[in-house]
Amino acid sequence: MKANVGNKDRLVRIAIAAVLAILYLSGAVSGTTGTIFLVVAIILLLTSLFRFCGAYALFGVNTCRQKPEN
Repeated sequence: MKANVGNKDRLVRIAIAAVLAILYLSGAVSGTTGTIFLVVAIILLLTSLFRFCGAYALFGVNTCRQKPEN
């Protein structure tokens, strides 16, 4: 798997995952919506840790900074 998630994208994903997890864990969101929030938070966290997003690969998106070739 080639990395396709850049640093800024990773930070945004981690921040959104944290907000969704806090909403779920604090009880502000519960039931089916809470479960969906938690699953989305886990997916965002995993994609930021592995620096690979399957949806990005499917649509050809790459937010990684390209290193200049010499």
